[in-house]
Amino acid sequence: MGEGRPDSAKQSLGVQLAVQYGCMFLWIFLSAAVILVNKYVLSVSGFPYPVALTCTHMLFCSVAAFLVVKMGFAEVTPISADTYLSCILPIGLLFAGTLWTSNAAYLYLSVSFIQMLKATMPLVVFMVGCGFGTEKFTMNSAGNMVIVGIGIAIASYGEILFVLVGVLLQAGSIICESVRLTLVQVLLQKRGIKMNPVSTLYHIAPCCFVFLFLPFTYIELPRIMKDPNVNINVPLLLGSAVAAFALNMAVFLLIGKTSALTMNIAGVVKDWLLIGLSVILFGSTVTGLQLFGYLIAFAGVMYYNYLKIQGMKQQTSGVEKAPEKAERSNSSSEREPLISASPSPTGRPK
Repeated sequence: MGEGRPDSAKQSLGVQLAVQYGCMFLWIFLSAAVILVNKYVLSVSGFPYPVALTCTHMLFCSVAAFLVVKMGFAEVTPISADTYLSCILPIGLLFAGTLWTSNAAYLYLSVSFIQMLKATMPLVVFMVGCGFGTEKFTMNSAGNMVIVGIGIAIASYGEILFVLVGVLLQAGSIICESVRLTLVQVLLQKRGIKMNPVSTLYHIAPCCFVFLFLPFTYIELPRIMKDPNVNINVPLLLGSAVAAFALNMAVFLLIGKTSALTMNIAGVVKDWLLIGLSVILFGSTVTGLQLFGYLIAFAGVMYYNYLKIQGMKQQTSGVEKAPEKAERSNSSSEREPLISASPSPTGRPK
């Protein structure tokens, strides 16, 4: 019976890796789609109102999650008042801040430069995770993050279309997103709360919508009412909201399967894709130096994933050895009474 365990463990590890990387690639695709659509809506279609756009997303997500739960396709995990106040509200507030500042940055910066700035998020997530205890500080991880940071710094050097307001908005978005992702990981893993993506969105999206609705009402709504050139393209906004709903579920699913840091390091792969698409679709300028920097960052990402797989293999190996040790211990304890029951010539047990 023990002979089947190694093959079974290897198959289990393979399935686990397939699920994790499947979630990762799904998130990369949806994230790229949402970013490109949002850039088009805000900068090209004639609707330069990031808070209104994010309000639309969160309203759709709230309604969609509510309908999915009420139709019986998913169950809602009960949340205590203490958990709601200590986890859901902060996550909703940070999520609102992330969406607002991130979308607003597209009014000032190109997609390619924003992705370069976003790629610094693994550094921030790593530091925040160490502070919250969700990530363990090691010299390998720290050195790997330094390599990623150096690559991103090289790639960001010499940006032609530099607008300070846009950079500050994107920096605020990175900070909010890093803390939010870590808090989501604490909610899903550290506190032992089992929630599926729909259930998580069911609790967080309405809270996020409320935090966004206030600045929308007092800041953007009066401007929209007075803007004679505003173009409210309902099908385009609806498509953007559907993509955002799918992306939000993919985010929670990916964090639940891996970690916030893993998701943000995978974001560097997404950055490569988006930089290429931004050159093709929006005519963004990308220099050879920027590509060289991203190549360094990409190498750091691949090495991080290699270390992660090696750690998973070591854990699997430890699980395999534990039953074997238990079996040897049980078999030896079963033999000991038989040996000791046989008297030696001196009358003492052997």
